[in-house]
Amino acid sequence: MLVAAGRTGHKAVVPEITDIFDRAARRRRRDRAQPAFPRFDFVRAAMLDGIAERLDSVKRDFADILDLGCFDAGFARPGARIARLDPGFAFARAAGGVQADEDRLPFADASFDCVVSAGVLDQVNDLPGALTLARRVLRPDGLFLGAFVGGGSLPTLRAAFRAAEGDRPAARLHPPIDVRSAGDLLVRAGFALPVADVETLEVDYGNFATMLDDLRGMAATNLLKTRVALTRGTLAAAAASFAVAADADGRTHERVDIVFLTAWAPDASQPKPAKRGSATSSLAQALAQARKS
Repeated sequence: MLVAAGRTGHKAVVPEITDIFDRAARRRRRDRAQPAFPRFDFVRAAMLDGIAERLDSVKRDFADILDLGCFDAGFARPGARIARLDPGFAFARAAGGVQADEDRLPFADASFDCVVSAGVLDQVNDLPGALTLARRVLRPDGLFLGAFVGGGSLPTLRAAFRAAEGDRPAARLHPPIDVRSAGDLLVRAGFALPVADVETLEVDYGNFATMLDDLRGMAATNLLKTRVALTRGTLAAAAASFAVAADADGRTHERVDIVFLTAWAPDASQPKPAKRGSATSSLAQALAQARKS
């Protein structure tokens, strides 16, 4: 536990956030992926397309945008000033940005009127904290748009590792975040008008090694602090199980579920839900009327 001094001088106990992911390993793997990332950016490209569609639907200009987890600075918005941040030094340097973790933002409150984040939030140790910081760096009525690989993704790979390791499987993939949990996190972080939805990306592979190459190339391999090294036997058994799942053409199908988040920094101008008990008719009356019509 961490101990912090309150305003009255009394000591308050603050829960300690225990890291799930290895921050140093994450930086190293992003640095290793940076030179060849354009060859492996197809998942993030799909995320950026979805973010662009959602941003285009908002009839408003955004002058100051934070690209949170910028990779190769693939996000662009004509006419906007875009600050870039990435947890990897090589990505941050190449993008002309700042190196920092998403749950340790170095920006002042109310610095931006839009924050976008594609492909990193599922690797953040303190995700509730990162979302709270994203809300704090937004100006009132500022827009947050995020996308990350969500729960339900890579079912074939998960099954291959389960089959390879039998009754005592090691943790090979990150804990999944489903769309409902993502929406709850937005509320917890203090956002207004939160929306979370899912889009699915289908990918076909000719072999197991190609899939592992993709994961390494997009800096998406296992970053758990408790990770256990893969043995040659486990890899061979997983590859065999992956191949068994192939179709008649020798292609194994994999699925990536992309969770999209849309939310706003609170502002008095935003619509508010009706007060409890303010309805002028009951649900029963509405249903009865519908049956008559």
